Amino acid sequence: MRILLAVDGSKYTKRMLAYLATHDELFANGNDYTVLTVQAPLPPRARAAVGKEVVDGYYAEEAEKVLSPVTKFLLRHGIDAKTSWKTGHAGDTVAKFADTGKFDLLVMGSHGHGTLTNLVMGSVATAVLAHCKVPVLLVR
Repeated sequence: MRILLAVDGSKYTKRMLAYLATHDELFANGNDYTVLTVQAPLPPRARAAVGKEVVDGYYAEEAEKVLSPVTKFLLRHGIDAKTSWKTGHAGDTVAKFADTGKFDLLVMGSHGHGTLTNLVMGSVATAVLAHCKVPVLLVR
């Protein structure tokens, strides 16, 4: 099974990983895992002021801060996952990545680091559910 793990480094990412570790049917060596994080784009004026090279370096560093602990966790459990990062609106970007990557399942936390908090689930999770054609497992 091809499984996409959408992560942002929040406590809900940690809860999602803990959930996976306790469910052998999802957390097995036979599955193919990809870990995705999405970076919010910098304002256009800021990008113009510092230049493409600096901005790309910033995005890569921020993505690595999120991906590194997740990758280490997965490796400790014998899972060698692919990693990827994108820039854009998190909900739309995760949904598009899941659909175009032909994943069997998308797993993510119900909330994240978003600036707005919804009572039942976060705004990114809501957007993913609205736009994604791949089955989604939300972990609270």
